[in-house]
Amino acid sequence: MPLSTHLPERMGRASIEPAGAFEAGSFQSFTLTYTAGFFGIDDTGSIRIVHRFATDMGRPQFTDPGAAGYVTAAASNGAVLELRHDDKLNIRPWDRTLQIRVVRGFLREGDRIVVRYGDVREGSPGIRLQTFCEDTFEFRVLVDAIATCDYVPLPESPTIAIVSGPPVRWKAVLPTLRPVDSLFRLCLKAEDRWGNPSDRCDLDVQLRASLPVEGLPDRLRIEPGTFSTMVDGLRVREPGDLRIDLIGPDGLALTRSNPLRVATDAPLLPYWGDLHGQSEETIGTNSAREYFEFARDRAFLDICCHQGNDFQITDSFWRHLNELTRELNRDGSFIVFPGYEWSGNTALGGDRNVLYVQEGRPIYRSSRALVAAARDPDGDAHPDAHRIDALFERLQHEDCIVFAHVGGRYADIGLAHDPRLERAVEVHSAWGTFEWIVRDALERGYRVGITANSDGHKGRPGASYPGATTFGALGGLTCVMATELTRPAIADALRRRHHYGTTGSRMLLDTRARFDVRAERFDEDPGIGATGSQQVDTAMMGDIVRCAADAVAFRIEVLAPAAVERIEIRNGLETLETYRPFAEAELGRRIRVIWEGSEYRGRGRQTVWDGSARIADNRFLRVEPLNFYNIDKRFDRVGGDGLRWEALTTGGFGGFDAWLADPVSGSLHVDTALVQASVAVREIGMSERVWDAGGIDRRIRIFRLPDENPHEHVVITRRVPLRKDADNALYVCVTTEDGHRAWSSPIYLFA
Repeated sequence: MPLSTHLPERMGRASIEPAGAFEAGSFQSFTLTYTAGFFGIDDTGSIRIVHRFATDMGRPQFTDPGAAGYVTAAASNGAVLELRHDDKLNIRPWDRTLQIRVVRGFLREGDRIVVRYGDVREGSPGIRLQTFCEDTFEFRVLVDAIATCDYVPLPESPTIAIVSGPPVRWKAVLPTLRPVDSLFRLCLKAEDRWGNPSDRCDLDVQLRASLPVEGLPDRLRIEPGTFSTMVDGLRVREPGDLRIDLIGPDGLALTRSNPLRVATDAPLLPYWGDLHGQSEETIGTNSAREYFEFARDRAFLDICCHQGNDFQITDSFWRHLNELTRELNRDGSFIVFPGYEWSGNTALGGDRNVLYVQEGRPIYRSSRALVAAARDPDGDAHPDAHRIDALFERLQHEDCIVFAHVGGRYADIGLAHDPRLERAVEVHSAWGTFEWIVRDALERGYRVGITANSDGHKGRPGASYPGATTFGALGGLTCVMATELTRPAIADALRRRHHYGTTGSRMLLDTRARFDVRAERFDEDPGIGATGSQQVDTAMMGDIVRCAADAVAFRIEVLAPAAVERIEIRNGLETLETYRPFAEAELGRRIRVIWEGSEYRGRGRQTVWDGSARIADNRFLRVEPLNFYNIDKRFDRVGGDGLRWEALTTGGFGGFDAWLADPVSGSLHVDTALVQASVAVREIGMSERVWDAGGIDRRIRIFRLPDENPHEHVVITRRVPLRKDADNALYVCVTTEDGHRAWSSPIYLFA
């Protein structure tokens, strides 16, 4: 951090009460006492108490002593203080800033400033802590003793521990495809209300499987202090689709696992990864080691990569990351790659993620904005790459894979794209959903795969919940279809685009093109240069194929943890069909209201959907919110005929299901700042009604569903005519009823 280092030991000291461990997301009250050092604080000098960008701690306020977040400060000598809070007043990653300025008087050595966070003396409930865990949540104190606006960090600042709360939901995770007779494991955990793995479980559970499973115990004891439980050495002897239910002491199901397909033939196996996230050494939370250990032990990932902002990565941290990935990588159990996020301004290309296959490779930075020296004292001799074309040039001879990311900055793949390196675009992360970047690529004729990851900042790769900030989405997952769980095999599958992305659901998704006459499948994109090829009868997602036929059979299979709501079958920019696994005659009393989209491509993409709904001449029997991941956002019943909510989207979607007392009577009225929609209930059918709201894919949709939808397994085949003048990019977008989506990488067919 490029702050002053002038005599920090003479700038004072700080302490906090109470100290200790506190539950994530709870309301607390703290007294932070700053004691002035040798210099005191001069008239108009100040202190800053700063927190990390990633925190979602309650916002301090100074005007309502009865409300949450009330903060006060007083000087022991009666000096007059001015309080100010700003989310971007200090240098990243310590952005969140409470500034306390001496506006009349001054402080001598030994004088104190007493700051009460969540001052409860006049009725405030306190200040809410951040919603995710951190062993050393720091109240970092900076001092401008000389009134020069040049702040000196104290040598030591007070910290507290933020720990998980009691369990409110359970997760059971299986692999999604394994051969008959092969060994696999079941992974279990409980999460608190904010998505943190909870170690406050104390119960006996039963395990019930839909198929005979060798090695599966009937019962398990989950004891306090346990964040996760893994049952290894399981085996199924016959093909089928396995689900395992976790049953509580009362005999009720706590959760059901994702489905596991047990197959007689499985040349490629799905491995689940989160290829993008950060730790406290850049802009995230907790250490890089804890980041990888969470991915392995609490999110149950097969693959992981750390992708810190390059302009915050010193050479020493880069070496440390490479040492970590070398240490933690284990063939057959957990594959980790060294990597970084090239974080160029959008005008220079926007964010790209660089994944190296081996350690010891250079980092080519987009800038050195937060790496203090033009050259680190360690002696970095690698040239920077300030534009995306310069990055591609630097990486020409590196064993690496690049994918385009949309975060605070978004990738401009129209400015530059190198098909030898840039193999995928990231359609979804904790920042939101960005189908427009897939369209950008297909519109330009790029042959890229589709990934989804988290870019998580909260220390939870593979299980990245949005918490209480304006992050509007659950972090995504990438499923890689590979021959084995090794670095070479995973890297080969990523280069071949043999993968798909989901918004967090572990569904099995398979897409294949079947040819009437043999076609030519290429080892590499023939548009790059000469490459090998094979004659084939079928192609899978990611393949590039020359096909002389006029049409192909496009087969799609989905095996999901929840019912399939729709499958959009696409050829490039065109949606050929929206398939629903139920018929019009199966529709019932249930209607679904969806709001979705974003304001624009940049940081301010959040769209607020706060609003209400009313059913006239009818009533709601039951309602269920959809994708309300931020539990601070209210969703309330208002009598029998009304609803009220707070919601936002960042490219993805939210909404609710409502079961009506009468399936045809009355009318539905939805009122938000952007859309006012009214429709007769009898006119709500399978074909959705749409109200556009500008922006990017921003709208409200209303349609009808069956009262119960049993279709978790769907297999369909469609005959797709092929264009001769351009690529045919055949892929699907799958939506399940629990609010998740998945996108297959396209199969690229050309004549």
